[in-house]
Amino acid sequence: MVNGIAALPKSTTAVEVPLGPDDAWLLCDTGDSGPHIALGTDEPGIRGLFRFRPETALPMNQLCDVLLCGDNTLTRAERELIATYVSSLNQCRFCFRTHAAFAAVRLEEGMTLVRQVCDDLDTAPVTDKMRALLRIAGSVQRGGRSVTAEQVAAARAADATDVEIHDTVLIAAAFCMFNRYVDGLATFAPDDPAVYADRAARTEGYVAVLADSLEKVSG
Repeated sequence: MVNGIAALPKSTTAVEVPLGPDDAWLLCDTGDSGPHIALGTDEPGIRGLFRFRPETALPMNQLCDVLLCGDNTLTRAERELIATYVSSLNQCRFCFRTHAAFAAVRLEEGMTLVRQVCDDLDTAPVTDKMRALLRIAGSVQRGGRSVTAEQVAAARAADATDVEIHDTVLIAAAFCMFNRYVDGLATFAPDDPAVYADRAARTEGYVAVLADSLEKVSG
């Protein structure tokens, strides 16, 4: 327990993203001129946006709590993996690194599986159900109408429930919004895995992490 908050073991190695030849988009652009608006904070990515506009931060984190942390037949690791996959398709550095870390510390195969899924979903060693759900998520990323009846039928054939299909679509749609929010305001995404390790190791929900973060600043 840290300050009364449960946590998973912390490891920057566990959340470090190995880079391949096609991963230039994951590297921080040192020529970036900074966010498009004055956020009044040095916090990276969506964290700085939450600090700038806490009125919108709360409902967004509440949605994340329901979709990624709430009671569900999909594990939190599986749901974080969906968020990570969509963020990789959108090439959103901060969201990809953040949720890849959240998924990696909760998956037995760690970051290796995260990269396998993002690099080649067809050959990644995931269950048929997860592969079907991730394909649906990928279609949502391209555009809602890209989801086909055949994809939904394949997910059902792999024992996905209607709630799991619903939540997959909503996670994918929500993270398209989050990704565009983060990148549309040109926020900063550090390369240092330590930036992502502490929060990835925490086991409470997103609202609790947000509240703790805001309290530290105001205190």
